[in-house]
Amino acid sequence: MKVGIISLGCNKNRVDSEYALGLLRDAGYAFTAAPEEADILLVNTCGFIGPAKEESIDAILDMARYKQPDTGRCRLLVVTGCLAQRYSDELLKEMPEIDLLLGVNQYDRLVEAVEQALDGQAAQRSYCEDNHSFFEHDRVLTTPSYTAYIRIGEGCSNRCTFCAIPLIRGPHRSRPRGAILSEMRRMAERGVREHILVAQDTTRWGTDWQAHSALADLMEEAAEVPGVEWLRVLYCYPDETDARLLDLIAENPRICSYLDLPVQHISSRILRRMARRGTAEDIRRCVRMAHERGLTLRTSLIVGFPGETEAEFEELLAFVEEARFDRMGAFAYSPEEGTPSATFPDQVPEEVKQERLDRLMKLQASISADLNARRVGTVEKVLVTDVDTAGGKGLGRTEREAPETDGELVFTFKEAPQIGSFRQVKITGSGTYDLTGELL
Repeated sequence: MKVGIISLGCNKNRVDSEYALGLLRDAGYAFTAAPEEADILLVNTCGFIGPAKEESIDAILDMARYKQPDTGRCRLLVVTGCLAQRYSDELLKEMPEIDLLLGVNQYDRLVEAVEQALDGQAAQRSYCEDNHSFFEHDRVLTTPSYTAYIRIGEGCSNRCTFCAIPLIRGPHRSRPRGAILSEMRRMAERGVREHILVAQDTTRWGTDWQAHSALADLMEEAAEVPGVEWLRVLYCYPDETDARLLDLIAENPRICSYLDLPVQHISSRILRRMARRGTAEDIRRCVRMAHERGLTLRTSLIVGFPGETEAEFEELLAFVEEARFDRMGAFAYSPEEGTPSATFPDQVPEEVKQERLDRLMKLQASISADLNARRVGTVEKVLVTDVDTAGGKGLGRTEREAPETDGELVFTFKEAPQIGSFRQVKITGSGTYDLTGELL
């Protein structure tokens, strides 16, 4: 039987989807990218913010069409992930098209639940109880063969007032060191050369058994795994990002000189209302230390948080101009059901949030264009991600660009390089977010 899958949301969700595919493959199922050919359709949902929930609902309804004989042959519609975990009862009640619901930590029950449903033993079943254990299984990569996300933790204990993740995925748990390194070795043996460490908060790794982060220790070991060419880490929080971690990122040749530091805001009052770990001083310290070490710096920001004044937004703009982040993702605040900030009385009007977001992104666009222009004339190591042999052009990324979120480098060549190889490229031109170059 054939399975089709849609995976929505973050790269942690992608890892869950890859575990699901591994389980189904080992149970004898085949896969298809064409939903009309699938006997089983699985939608791994996101439930983080309003637009993500809407996208998940739309995807479920879209896949439900293939249960009709004139459209497809789907016998079973399975919904998993954050939306399923958070709204299982509502989904079963409102969407009778769904046959099976599994939450975020029930993948060990997937194959059994699917087979029972196919045998007619169960109609509309939900497996969404809390389960805070780690499930280990081989994965089927949905990324290109040279790149893989490596999950080092699950859940979150930060309890930011705007975020529903702790309600959905539970408290933080560090994945065991042995399981992480073992998975990296297996991936490297299969040809994965870029390993990206992810969790809701990677700097929490190790705080289950000691007072402070042990992320630097883990990365030091991970960088020594044979076959790892690039080791990248995402989602480092300012209060646990110290000089040792930054030195390691800057100095180890196998670790990408790239720091992803989600700060959300710079106003001390707004940070307190958000219940963010760390302070504005921690943020400024991290930014300064990252610049001193020549690291590429990425952040994420929220505008229009309840109570944000025009003066506090101007403070954020001034900080962005001062910090000159190489990469930035920004979002208008979205009130999430069940979170404290959704009940705050001083919600910012939608039109004000959008106007502020536009101003912020215009500022960042000018900063990004300027920083990219300064790279023209340099020669950088590039991971080749696509090749158009007929057109004589290729796509790639340097260590300064993470996949899916950052820009790309379009380069010309005389002899086509191999996809997944590392080559030297001279940068010859720049745009707001992307670069051009020529293969040496």
